[in-house]
This record gives sequence, C-alpha cells and structure tokens, in this order.
Amino acid sequence: MITLDMILSENRMKSSDEAYVQHAIACSPFVAKLFTKDGGLLTDLLVNLHQEYQLSDMQNFLSDQNIFDETTLKQALRRLRQHVMARIIVRDLNGLADLTEVMRTTSSLAECAINASIDYLHTWLVDAFGQPVDVQGYPQSFIVIGMGKLGGGELNVSSDIDLIFAYASEGETTGEKSISNQDFFTRLAKKLIAAIDEITEDGFVFRVDMRLRPFGGEGALVSNLDALEEYYQNNGREWERYAWIKGREVTGGSQVSKLLKPFVFRKYLDFGAFASMRDLKIQIQRDVNSKGMHDNIKLGRGGIREIEFIAQVFQLIRGGQDASLQVKPTLSVLELLKNKGLLPEKTVAELSEAYVFLRNLEHRLMYVDDAQTQELPKGDEAKSRIAKAMRFADWEEFLAKLNAYRHQVQQHFDETFSDASTNQNGDENSLEIEKSIWNGAIVEQESVYALLKMGFVEAAETLRRLNTLHQSSRYRQLPVLSRQRFDALMPLVISQAAEMQNADTTMMRIIDLLESICRRASYLALLAEHPQAMQLLIKLCSSSPWLTNYLVQHPILLDELLDTRTLYAAPDFSVLRADLLTRLAEVKGDVEREMDVFRHFKHANIFRFAAQDINGELSPEKLSDYLSELAQLILSVSLEVIWPNVRGKHLEVPKFAVIGYGKLGGKELGYASDLDIIFLYDDDASEAGEIYARFAQRINNWFNSLTSAGLLYETDMQLRPDGNSGLLVSSVAAFKEYQMQKAWVWEHQAITRARFVAGDKQIGVAFEKIRIEVMTQQRDNGVLKLDVQSMREKMRSAQHIEANMFDIKHSIGGIIDVEFLVQYLVLVHAKQYPELTSNIGNIGLLRLLASLNIIAQDLADKVVLAYRDYRHSQHMLKLQGAAHLRVEVSAVSEHATAVKALWQKVFGD
Repeated sequence: MITLDMILSENRMKSSDEAYVQHAIACSPFVAKLFTKDGGLLTDLLVNLHQEYQLSDMQNFLSDQNIFDETTLKQALRRLRQHVMARIIVRDLNGLADLTEVMRTTSSLAECAINASIDYLHTWLVDAFGQPVDVQGYPQSFIVIGMGKLGGGELNVSSDIDLIFAYASEGETTGEKSISNQDFFTRLAKKLIAAIDEITEDGFVFRVDMRLRPFGGEGALVSNLDALEEYYQNNGREWERYAWIKGREVTGGSQVSKLLKPFVFRKYLDFGAFASMRDLKIQIQRDVNSKGMHDNIKLGRGGIREIEFIAQVFQLIRGGQDASLQVKPTLSVLELLKNKGLLPEKTVAELSEAYVFLRNLEHRLMYVDDAQTQELPKGDEAKSRIAKAMRFADWEEFLAKLNAYRHQVQQHFDETFSDASTNQNGDENSLEIEKSIWNGAIVEQESVYALLKMGFVEAAETLRRLNTLHQSSRYRQLPVLSRQRFDALMPLVISQAAEMQNADTTMMRIIDLLESICRRASYLALLAEHPQAMQLLIKLCSSSPWLTNYLVQHPILLDELLDTRTLYAAPDFSVLRADLLTRLAEVKGDVEREMDVFRHFKHANIFRFAAQDINGELSPEKLSDYLSELAQLILSVSLEVIWPNVRGKHLEVPKFAVIGYGKLGGKELGYASDLDIIFLYDDDASEAGEIYARFAQRINNWFNSLTSAGLLYETDMQLRPDGNSGLLVSSVAAFKEYQMQKAWVWEHQAITRARFVAGDKQIGVAFEKIRIEVMTQQRDNGVLKLDVQSMREKMRSAQHIEANMFDIKHSIGGIIDVEFLVQYLVLVHAKQYPELTSNIGNIGLLRLLASLNIIAQDLADKVVLAYRDYRHSQHMLKLQGAAHLRVEVSAVSEHATAVKALWQKVFGD
C-alpha cells in the first residue's frame, strides 16, 4: 500500500518546500488525503507551488481533459478542484498566498466550473432539441447569477455557491424535438447542478444552493426576465435586497443586474435599511442561540456576518445615489466608507483587520475535512491543529486574539445598529411627559401647564398645533412603521424645542417640516436612527425660517446633518469639483439625472454654508466668497457636460466663455442671488455664431429649468450688449466694439466688477484687456458725474419705502450708494491709477482709494464698516425669511450717515 511518507520520499524537494508541505499536512488532514489518493497532485504542486492558480490555468487544465459526456465532465471538474485545492491550501497555510488570493482563486474555480459545464451541456442539449430562440428567432443564452460570496468574488474554499438561473424571453427550440425555452433551460439547470454538486467517487466541486431564487424552494428553478422583474417588484423582501447587493452574472451578460438595480439600490437615501438589517440580525441571532452556535465565527456575535452587515447597510442606504458604493467585495466597501467619511478610519482599520483574521480562520477550519463549517473545534487535538494553522503557540494565545477581534466587531456593530428609539437621552423615562402630551394621555389643562413649565410661552397654541397634527389625515394615513417612527420622534421634538429661546416658533417650524416629509419613510427613519441629527435640525430650524423652508423644499439635505465634521468643514473646491464630476460620470447620458446631480450638489453646499453662517463661523466676505466660488464651479462643470450634446458642434472644446457681472463678478453672492452673466466666443468658423447661440440657450435652460430637485440658478442676461434685444452670445470683437462705441455709462459702471468665471481662459484674458481699456478711457468727469447721479436718482424714485424704515440695499446711504460711489471713483481715476482696475471687491477698492488719497481714510473706514454690516444684515435677514431687506432707521443711522457723507464729498449734492 502506498503511503504519504512514500510519496513524499519519492519527490525530491527543497528543504523549504518540504517544510511547507509537512506544515500543510499537519494542519489539513484533507490535503494529506488528496496527496495519498493521487501522488501526481504533489508532483504538480512542487512544480507550481510558488505560482497563483490563475483562471487561465484552470481553463487550460480542462481543455487537456478528454470530456465527451456528463460522466467525464464530472471527473474533469473534480480533478481540477483537487489540483486547485491542494495548491491553495499549501500556499495559504505557509503564507505564500494572502486572503485575497484564496478568495479570488476559489471564485475563479467556481466561475470556470460553471462556464465550462454550460459550454458542454448546452451543446449536448442543442444537439438533442435545437437552439432556444425568442419569438423573433434570436438565440437565447443561459444566465447564471452568483449570489453571496461568489457574487462578491469572496468565495470560501469549501463553500456552497448560491445561484439563481434565468433566461431572457419565452420561446421554443429550433430542433425536430422542439421544447419550450423554459423546459430547455430547466433541463440545463438540473444538469449544471449535478455536474458541480453531485458527490461521486472523485468528490464534488461545489455544493449548490438554489434557495435564494424567487419563491425559494417552491419557485421555478429558472425564470425569464419578465418573471424576475414581476417577482421583485411585487414580492421582493428586504432580506432579498440585502442578498442582491452581491448578485453578479457569472455568465450570460448583465441584463439581470441592470433590471434589478432599482430594487436593490433606491434612488433616495434609504435609512429604513438600519431597522430592516437590525431585524434580520436579530432573527439570525435567535437561530444562533436556539442551536447553540455561539462559537460560530460567521453567525455568532462579533463574527463575519456582522462586518458584512456594517458594510452593506451603507450600500443599501446610499448606493442608489452614489453608484461607487455598488461594489461587491466587503473589504473594498469598507475602504470606500472610510474614504467618503462614512466610517472613521480607526473603525475601518479594526473591521478590515478582523475580517481578514476571521476569514483566514474560516478557511483553516474548512481545510481540516473539506467541510463547510465555521464552528470552533471542541477537542484538544483539533484546537491544537487550528492554533498551529493560525501561527499561534497554543490555543489560549489564539483564543485571546480571536476574542479581542470579536469584541471589537461587536462594539462597532452595536454602535452602527444601536436602536435610537431606546437610547435618545440615555433615560427612556425622561420623555414620559412629552409622550403623554403627544399621545393625548393627559387632559388639556395638564398638557398646557407642562408645556409652560418646559419653556413654551404660547403653550395653548402649541398644544393645539400638536393635536391638529396628531388628528390629521396625513398622520393617520401613514403606514404603521412610519407612524411608529413619527410617534418615537415627537416626544424628542417637544423636549428639544423647549430648550430653544423661541420654543413655540421652533415647534411650529419643525411641525411644518415633519408634515412635509412624513410620507417619505426614509426621512423619518433617518431622524429616528440619529437623534443627534434631530437635535441639530431643531437648532437650525430655531435659528432660521429660510433654512427650514429650504429643507422642506429639499429634504434630501437632512443627510447633511449626520456628520458635523463635513457640515462645518471649510470647503475644498478642488475636492468638490472632483466629487461632482464623479457623480455626473455615474449618470452620464441621462440628462434629467445630470441636472438633478447639479441641483443636489448646489443645495447641499449652500445648506452647509448656511449652517456655518448660523453657527457664527463665517464673515460676510467669506460667505460670499464661498457662494461665488460654488457658482463658478457649477458654471465651469456645466459647460463641460452640456457642450458634447450641442447639435452641430464643430470642436471638442468650445472657444466660449462665461463672464460674471454684478454680485457674481464682484464675488459678493448671497443665498438667493441670481447670476448676472454674459457669453462670449472667439471662433472664426462660419457657423460659430449659430452653434454658440444654441450652446448659450441650452445653458440658460439647464440653469433655469425647474426639476424635481428644484432650480439650479436664475440667470440674468440683461447686461449683454444691447440688453434683452441683443444677441444671446457675442464674439469678442463685437463685444469690444460695443463697449468702446455704444455702451452706456451704467454698462461701464457694471464692467468695473465683471470677471471671467468659466470656459476658455484665452477669452478670459481678452475680456480682461477690454475691461481695463474701458475703465481707463479718458472721460469728461462732469458728464460722468451727472450720468451716474441721474441713474441713481431713477433707481431711487422706483422704490417706495416707509418713512421709519431703511432698505439696506435701496435707501439713501445704503448698499447701492456705496457701489455707485466706488464705480464712479474707479472710472474717474483708473487712467491715472491702473491698480484701481483690479477686481478686489468694494471693500478692497474703498481701502485702495483711501491709500491713494482719493477719499479720506477715516471716512473710508466708516463706509467699509457700514458696507460689511449691511451685507451681514442681508444674509441674516435672508436666513430669517424676510420678504424685504428693511430695518428700522435707528438701527443703521450711523452707517447711513457715513455713506451720505462720502456721497456729499464725492458728488457735492
């Protein structure tokens, strides 16, 4: 009888290779049996030990086999598995392969076996029944979807493979013995399962599990695409969404993945996934407890499944909006979550390290007897073998390390999936009064008294609004789960609103917001799962009705509340640009979704700026800089996205530029500012004017169209040559001629604060030259003074302001007076002092004018202070939802006096 020792002695090995083989045999009785049964395996191993087993190697192995029927196919597949397993086990146990290689090689083996089997079996079935075709006569192919770890390319060495079978369309085969496509592919499916799963004298290839198919074990073995779509649309359950995250076609194209993507990845942020996956984990844990599987390193606490759940819950929540999260491998998902700031770097490092440790341990448990097990061994010999395979001195040392990893995973899992409803204030009893008020469990008089005691001044009215909400059809018609979440939120809302100085007003705003979003279960889930987000929301709504209304219009922004590090971080516009381009690439070709990506991007960033503003972190200049830079970024990227779709375009890159005027040009944008822009081109092509006019029209439509995500920006084109009656786009030459020959004085005033913002930089340079030439013209100062005063008087006469009120923008001594003063002084003195042509904003120009002794320093300082305070008041009034930018005269009399004094000095009137 040939023994393993005899086989080893007959093979000459390097001492290191011999040590590798001996170590593997000591740790894996299964590999010892393989070598004993087939001495050729060891010979093959020694030749290829230091090489990864590639998919191409597997394909070549099978092509060398004599396969002519199902029996020889099964033999070849099982011999291939023995060769692959022998090499994987020896390489892995000796540190010659890492976890990634083991998972990749095993997944490749499964894909190779499936595809090779289908190639042979399909051919043999076609010989018998003919080619399956649809009603138009197009050939139909067999679609095999790998689920679970096969779909993720993370297959275990002794794993089941979870499969779902499909084909495109109904029809029949073309042979004399014609059968339906359903019958043909069902036969093929059964033969494929037998080829891979059936245990013969050579063993098996993979156990096949078909329970994930529609309707499970009771469902059809194979479904056409229409049946699949109907099932998941009407019967798909939450756990199936989870399973399909890793679903991937092993063969047959990508039709199924595309078909089911909307089922798996919702278009909105799906925070209900937390509760769904928490429930799924509870079910798994009950099963673990009932079967005494606490030592199961996959399903037990702190096990592999908990790491996978952490990664995949973020995919379910955000994968519909961020396609980059639709990747399969767990370690890749964790890395993405770190890079996107969704999980802390330390958490990802600990989870990734634990995942590698646990998966390596899982494989070593399976190497013992080629059994699908994740249970820790009970006997001393078995424990010693696993400790040795894991490179530990003894079982105790190994177990200490394992328990440390499992404890870390359990902690991170509990933090991710903690039930917020039982952990809002740390003391569930602290909200009993608030719950009673919301539920109407105490009489009205007691409720009013309790609300007064909490801090509500108009307690009776606040209670009336709460009762109206509780009795409203909108609340009563909510699905049961949504109403439960609403009920869990309202006591927290009452408690936290009471802490605000304007408690009653805050409560009204929050009620308005909750009423507007309550039909979207995902938003209620977000707030229910993240009480700290609810707390921040209440603070922001308390501070600003405008921000409250902004959230009502764009509730997707609630997501921004989850990470205050991002919410309050200074923007990096280069990173923001890259992020916008990435998101656009994910929806390329879908114009409506591209437009919405721009809008969501803009709304999210304005929301962040407003939150920082309310928090007192931004000066008026910094806020305007941010808003202006954001608009410039959006304009720039818009040109890149819109141009490729312009009909008749003749260049890859357009010779076209956007020039910003007004608040955009002066980098003084406010929250709701429109964009004063003009379009220029510099292109000698005969059709250029017509093409760029189409381009300009598309840009305008792109910005001004109202989509489900709202408006991007309103654009104002009145400052183009000849105003609204002029062409939508001008050549650089025509623009120069107009400015030098025909432009009005007010248009020269406007150009003092204009600048290039997007497009062809050479056109930007040409525009700047024209701008400087216009500003440094020789002028008749008397005529200029009269023209500026006349224009200002026309603007004043159009305003109707109450006697005791001051309009920050339009009143005498307000913002427009400051702007007119600066523009006039620049046009008068720019020829003598070219530095005045710099577009440095009104505050910078006032200081420069003082340094040049054109205006008095003390007066300049006072007007600078006035202008800064005016702009700050503008922002604050906007955040307070003011219809007009008006304050009492007494509040700004000192500032207005300073501006009037400078006006008197300059104009003498």
